[in-house]
Amino acid sequence: MAAMSCGGRILLTSSVTADMISYGALFLANPDLPARLAAGGPFNTPDSATFYGGDEHGYTDYPALTD
Repeated sequence: MAAMSCGGRILLTSSVTADMISYGALFLANPDLPARLAAGGPFNTPDSATFYGGDEHGYTDYPALTD
């Protein structure tokens, strides 16, 4: 199963071919992304203001799937 973003939505496909699949920001906001993909969501919205700098905000405070 593959996932892609389209207009802010996560789309899952059972297609077995892809040139590239990138999860980048989605993984930053969803450290438990494999479990979320398997469950069909929900997905946290990434906060780009917290990417790659500053303090721990944005890396440790996204809610987990089980919260």
